[in-house]
Amino acid sequence: MRSARWHSEGGTAPPGKVVVADDRITADAAYRLACEGTALLWRGDFQNARQLLQAMARRVERKPRRAPAEPATAAEAFHRYRLAQSQRARTLGMLLLPFDDDYVVPLRRAPDVREACAAAYGPAAGPFVASLRELLGLIGAHEWRKKGVAVPALGARIHPHYGVFAPVRGEYVDLVAAAPLPAACTLAFDIGTGTGVLAALLAQRGVARVVATDQDPRALACAVENLARLDLADRVEVIAADLFPPGRAPLIVCNPPWLPARAASPLERAVYDPDSRMLMGFIGGLAAHLAPGGEAWLVLSDLAEHLGLRTRDELLAAFDAGGLRRVGRLDAKPSHPRSADRSDPLHAARAAELTSLWRLALR
Repeated sequence: MRSARWHSEGGTAPPGKVVVADDRITADAAYRLACEGTALLWRGDFQNARQLLQAMARRVERKPRRAPAEPATAAEAFHRYRLAQSQRARTLGMLLLPFDDDYVVPLRRAPDVREACAAAYGPAAGPFVASLRELLGLIGAHEWRKKGVAVPALGARIHPHYGVFAPVRGEYVDLVAAAPLPAACTLAFDIGTGTGVLAALLAQRGVARVVATDQDPRALACAVENLARLDLADRVEVIAADLFPPGRAPLIVCNPPWLPARAASPLERAVYDPDSRMLMGFIGGLAAHLAPGGEAWLVLSDLAEHLGLRTRDELLAAFDAGGLRRVGRLDAKPSHPRSADRSDPLHAARAAELTSLWRLALR
């Protein structure tokens, strides 16, 4: 019996059963084994493995012979969607690749993935096994990191690291660019900075000093690199913190994850906020960190409301409980492709979505 170290960025448990597979296996056989919970350790041609994964994905996406009953509520539709996505990821994650101790994939026609792996995983720590699906995501993320994402409001590109949410939905950045700065705003806190895009924007808008926080090491490294690239490192301090840094500021900005649900991977932590922990922690902590006469800017989509995961009354009640009053609100409609995709199971909620910048002050 042979064994290998298992690696999964999403924290997926190693498969209970593994068989060796190569170019001779059919897509139907591979898909059947994956659905049964048997992983396939690939020993054939790398490019053939990619084609096999695509063929398996097509089988996942085939409509069942008997269509399930229509969901009774938007929340039920959301939970069905999440379950389907989870099942899809688990099935397609059953096609595994071997990695040598220096991140070399020892297969015919395998690309050189050493740079991409080192950027995501850090220094090599010996041979391991991981899913082809994860590797392809890692390669794609590495290309994004090298190329960057254009941010028109910033007039520059932001380079997201693996596992750090990229600012591809520009409406929330545009809202921060448009909101009127509080008078004599010389200090701002950016809570949950991620790539550092909002901290950079605040500095560009003339805030003399910005303190950007995050608790994810990848996000912290990403923000530091982006701010240095934009020549803003002397005006933006990036520190590790769970929400707030010490002290008070006349402007505190936060763009928390928008949906109260469990994250299934590191990247999903930028989208899903279990039990609205970060959202409620931010609102509840403002009284202790917002300077008198200052403003807090909460950038939040109402998608959770349209999905029945949170109500507007719950959000407003949280403002009241936090000793906050509403100064104003700026709204923007999303322009991403999903908002117009009628085949999306969550189309009705996405089409109605509104992203808002809530301007809050102490009562």
